[in-house]
Amino acid sequence: MVVGAFPMAKLLYLGIRQVSKPLANRIKEAARRSEFFKTYICLPPAQLYHWAEMRAKMRLMGFSAEAVKPLSEEAAAELGAELLGEATVFLVGGGCLVLEYWRHQAYQRRKEGEQCAAWDAMRDEVGRLALALKALQAQVQAAPPRGALEELQAQIQEVRAQLCAPDPPPAPQAEPTPAE
Repeated sequence: MVVGAFPMAKLLYLGIRQVSKPLANRIKEAARRSEFFKTYICLPPAQLYHWAEMRAKMRLMGFSAEAVKPLSEEAAAELGAELLGEATVFLVGGGCLVLEYWRHQAYQRRKEGEQCAAWDAMRDEVGRLALALKALQAQVQAAPPRGALEELQAQIQEVRAQLCAPDPPPAPQAEPTPAE
């Protein structure tokens, strides 16, 4: 089974994002039911959001937006719960992006480290080969000159030729005469 080929981290992040939506819905329900949560967590951001939204809309339409009526407590609680739910989904998604970025950076650092190690190994090998080349060059320079080698080779060929030459045919002997 090939686990490395399948991006398990991405699957995990997708699962976390899918779980964050029901989590956001539970937070919204808790915000609607709890007075403390509603009063101190949901209402201030909802009123601020409503105030900024209404000022922006009024300015875009060309009106002066000095006094913006605040939302009713029920509408502000609903808007605050929605904002909190969306913020939860956004934070979970952003967290997944940050984690994926960190994971990718770690992978890049590891890959660069492997490349540096490979370059260092190649550099060491080139250095070792350079030393071997210098040693071989020293051996070639210490060898007898080329003319002496050719002279020795010629002498060896002459000796071989003499050794390989067939024996001369025997000299004819005088035949004995029958009178003797």
